[in-house]
Amino acid sequence: MDSHQYDAIVVGSGISGGWAAKELCEKGLKTLVLERGRDVQHLKDYPTMTSHAWDMPHRNHIPREDRLENPVVNRCYAYKEDTAHFFVKDKEHPYIQEKPFDWIRGYQVGGKSLIWARQTQRWSKYDFEGPGRDGFAVDWPIRYEDIAPWYSHVERFVGISGSYEGLDTLPDGEFLPAWEMNCVEKEIQKRILEAYKDRRFIIGRCAHLTEPKEEHLAQGRGKCMARNQCYRGCPFGGYFSSNSATLPTAAKTGNLTIRPDSVVHSLIWDEQKGKVTGVRIVDRLTKETSEYFAKVIFLNAAALNTNLILLNSTSNRFPNGLGNDSGVLGKYIAFHNYRGTLGGSFEGFEDKYYYGRRPTAVMLPNFRNVKKQEMDFLRGYMSFYSAGRAGFGHANPGGFGADFKEANTKPGPWSVYMMMQGETIPKESNLVSLDPDQKDAWDIPLLRINVDYDENDDKSTQDFLEQGEDMLIKAGVTNIYKSDSKQAPGLDIHEMGGVRMGRDPKTSMLNGFNQMHLAPNVFVTDGACMTSTGTQNPSITYMALTARAVDYAVKELKKGNIK
Repeated sequence: MDSHQYDAIVVGSGISGGWAAKELCEKGLKTLVLERGRDVQHLKDYPTMTSHAWDMPHRNHIPREDRLENPVVNRCYAYKEDTAHFFVKDKEHPYIQEKPFDWIRGYQVGGKSLIWARQTQRWSKYDFEGPGRDGFAVDWPIRYEDIAPWYSHVERFVGISGSYEGLDTLPDGEFLPAWEMNCVEKEIQKRILEAYKDRRFIIGRCAHLTEPKEEHLAQGRGKCMARNQCYRGCPFGGYFSSNSATLPTAAKTGNLTIRPDSVVHSLIWDEQKGKVTGVRIVDRLTKETSEYFAKVIFLNAAALNTNLILLNSTSNRFPNGLGNDSGVLGKYIAFHNYRGTLGGSFEGFEDKYYYGRRPTAVMLPNFRNVKKQEMDFLRGYMSFYSAGRAGFGHANPGGFGADFKEANTKPGPWSVYMMMQGETIPKESNLVSLDPDQKDAWDIPLLRINVDYDENDDKSTQDFLEQGEDMLIKAGVTNIYKSDSKQAPGLDIHEMGGVRMGRDPKTSMLNGFNQMHLAPNVFVTDGACMTSTGTQNPSITYMALTARAVDYAVKELKKGNIK
């Protein structure tokens, strides 16, 4: 037990786990990070980071056999031959779909921080006030003012590019210089604002270093080169990941230990001490069981795996899962609705082009039900659009030779693409549970997922398609198409909830500092903690909540309130 004793244990090494490790180590705690996947070190373990398509056996396409064996992960937009080694294959960790759900996972040191989309918008006061005002889920135990300084804390370290806009629906942050809209995007922005005074599209905010500061250079990171090869791992450290930033920073303190290949079975509840004392793991390769002990534990295994671990952490005191006297553990799962898309053509500007492959789109903050309930559905959606010119390498004039080459060196006409990111409403019927009979390779119950859309999502999607079409028409877009993909939940890769924050232990699992009501030395700061989803990309909020929770946990340790 002595050799397995630490001040703190962090379960998971992705976006939030990396931040927990950094903050704990910098505050002087000897910290163990348990990662279920293999070790991946920055640069050293990015095998395709500088590869060309012709360097790969299938020219960066997934072969038919893989598509048939792994239908779920193949539906992910980022899963290709150059990134497949960072994704969990369907049979490697099976789960049970009571309703269709595409669970996209990345099991390695760094987790999905290597393959995330890197879009980072702060929540507004309206997002934290929403559930309490509109009567769904439970009231958030915090408000924007509580987390605002922690947004700033993580933004400065991460490096967020963005523009200062003064929008109360999408608060400004600590920004590096923004990416630039191209000429067609600017024209569309202008025309939409002329038609709708309350719909102001702005350039996206993302975790890319447009102009690195000293803090970023000290991390060993450099400027983003707009290559759009991010999911391979960046040789420049141009985008933020645990591997390039938080974990190396934690390691510099001398307080960090990382144990990869550590599949967490459960948290250990000591009946005599009346507290959680540690974590039980199964070695991924040898299947041997080990136990590690600490005063404080941060659970950051990603939303559904965090639910799985807590549901599997049973004892005489908690027969239905750790801290689950309320019965809400595993329930009120929510996600983002990506079903609606539109597109079309834009005439003119054929003498104009743009530089590089910008890693962000143009975005419009939610304009539905912001300050009061106005529609026949709850909450709303963010809208994103981008404009570009295809054609390079895709022209087919027939034959070969000079005409073929010439045709493939010219860009095609301008096209426009628009998509939604809709808030979904947490419901008790959207839940995860443990299968009573089936277990995985590490003798851990399989997760059963029962999550679906509802009428509210259908209405929100339809409203986006109607409003999106109207905006594009007014912007001068032609040949407009609309689509409701009806894709399964999960493919948004923004699943949240199940271990929600709240004010009352009877209706929530965590307090306002992400601390378990009934196991106060355990903190949950990944997507599982979310009371509602907002319309923004969630990762920057996970990071801010994590840094804030660590600050609180360490202060409580020093006061003796956590023992």
